Amino acid sequence: MLRSRIIPCLLVRDKGLVKTVNFKNPKYVGDPINAVKIFNEKLVDELIVLDIDASRDRREPDYKMIENLAAECRMPFCYGGGIKTVEQAVRISNLGVEKVALSSSAIEAPELISDIAAAIGRQSVVVVFDVRKTLFGSYDAYLFNGSKKVKGDLLSLIKQAEHLGAGEIVINSIDRDGKMAGYDEKLIRLVRDAIDIPLTILGGAGSLDDIKTVIHEHKIIGVAAGSLFVFKGIYKAVLINYPSVTEKKLLNTFD
Repeated sequence: MLRSRIIPCLLVRDKGLVKTVNFKNPKYVGDPINAVKIFNEKLVDELIVLDIDASRDRREPDYKMIENLAAECRMPFCYGGGIKTVEQAVRISNLGVEKVALSSSAIEAPELISDIAAAIGRQSVVVVFDVRKTLFGSYDAYLFNGSKKVKGDLLSLIKQAEHLGAGEIVINSIDRDGKMAGYDEKLIRLVRDAIDIPLTILGGAGSLDDIKTVIHEHKIIGVAAGSLFVFKGIYKAVLINYPSVTEKKLLNTFD
């Protein structure tokens, strides 16, 4: 039976694992390799790793870091950050990475989506949209850690990515990032109803109940989280964690 994927999302800066709030003030929380080793033991569904500065700084992906992470991963691995050419995507795929994630490059050069899909397969191309809610209740996409607003309608940009060959869309809520106060249900419904490819939602999870709510409301969907799987308790002590096999089954059980 198909079930929703529950996905830790690790943010990397200068080779270190960090956490942000509203895309600001990155806080160092450890070594990403150690986090991957723990997630291996916990039988994680999938892992997303995003280098948060690579695209903003206009630099190439850190291939050595990616190679080390891919060698350690025992689960499907999606990497994003700094990918601007087909050659880079192919090189990363050849390192053992199952999916490559595009963000700013997918908006600045949309044809790259089609070119990469042709080279490594549509199922391996993920397009990430960093999204912020407007004062009027609509949503805009942003680039470079939320510092530059994208012109154009969000849904039109998402549908364009799907049409060009994206195999999956990730929606990352800037407003909910690191807040651990629940996902943006309105945003999920808006995007889910607009596309026919897999959707993963990120930003806001503070408990397994938040994940359960999304799964039960939207059925088969990717549910990603950062802080929830890195912090523990009201004081946010750093502790890599993930639901047990039994807990995952309960999250995907419907009345």
